[in-house]
Amino acid sequence: MNPDVVPFVVGIVILISSVISLRLGLSVAIIEIVGGMIAGNLGIKSQEWMIYLANFGGVLLTYLAGTEIDTKLLKEKSKQSLLIGGLSFLLPFMGVFLFTYYIAHWHYQASLIAGVALSTTSLAVVYSVLVETGLSHTEIGKLLMAATFITDMGTALALSILFIKPTFYTLIFILVSLVVIYFADRFSYLIFDSKHLKNKVIEPEIKYIFVLLLALMYFAHLGAGHAVLPAFVLGLFMSRHFSESNGNKEMRNRLRTVAYAIITPIFFIVGGLKVSLPLIYSALGFFIMLFILKIVMKFLGVYFLAKRYIPHGSMYTTLLMSTGLTFGTIASVFGLNSGLINEVQYSVLIGVVVASAVIPTFVAQRWFMPVHSEDIVELNGDNTIDGD
Repeated sequence: MNPDVVPFVVGIVILISSVISLRLGLSVAIIEIVGGMIAGNLGIKSQEWMIYLANFGGVLLTYLAGTEIDTKLLKEKSKQSLLIGGLSFLLPFMGVFLFTYYIAHWHYQASLIAGVALSTTSLAVVYSVLVETGLSHTEIGKLLMAATFITDMGTALALSILFIKPTFYTLIFILVSLVVIYFADRFSYLIFDSKHLKNKVIEPEIKYIFVLLLALMYFAHLGAGHAVLPAFVLGLFMSRHFSESNGNKEMRNRLRTVAYAIITPIFFIVGGLKVSLPLIYSALGFFIMLFILKIVMKFLGVYFLAKRYIPHGSMYTTLLMSTGLTFGTIASVFGLNSGLINEVQYSVLIGVVVASAVIPTFVAQRWFMPVHSEDIVELNGDNTIDGD
């Protein structure tokens, strides 16, 4: 297909996805992923500009998720976040690794790649759904995002420890990330609270945030890492700059508008474009088994803890934490490019990753939405999140 036609087709997919999302009452992220799958199997291919913009979209979504975290709640509920997030990573990682190695007879490193790819929870998907449903500002949403971050941190560490060989540039990436986070936390008020820059039509605050994220992306690429985790921490530290008390909450809403208009849709569409339906069909039985295995392992890792700590949102929490996209795709692409997995294994893993982003989210929104409002969802004194 003519490359000049691709942006036009992508624009149509973005618009149609928004309309379908509003008509069906489903997260637009689901529709965009499915739209990308359809377009990809009809001949649309990811172009270089789309891949970079998609990577930026994933980093931006993660940053926005970080800004939503209530640091006070995170400290109070660190035990719950660590337990839910930790088991959400560990059980799927071990279950998928053992299954692919001992039953499917993949070689050792391919099985490790599979375990890493299917252990993830997509913070980007979780955040998008919580924002669209109005749960991002509630305690259940904040605890869910914190647990998701713990899961993704486990996935990122596993991928780094098992496969990525640190270099001098990796150290530079870590140091730059720490410096950016420190100075942004200490001095961002000079941008956000300046009467000469605040609430101007040219949006200098948003451009400032973009520069910080682009810097993290550049040095992450240089150090063979990924900017998602430092972007989340950056958002977490900068969250105090977006509070109502300093009048910057509206600026975060404008940042969301910019993100959801074009940047994050590219992220989800590119995720769908990676799925090869013919290759998945060639290994359909194995694809189904891996998908079921991931969901079962996530259920075992999350549901019973969520039942204790989030009794009126346990199934919703479990389903959203079964989603995968960002790090699952990163791990699969790394495995393919490194020769650790073949194209069929790659397509099956990517297919499971994308299916886990779509199906659990659909089920969660259709049948397990918790009752919520600013007044109904509240944190109780007995370490549970309850609703009336």
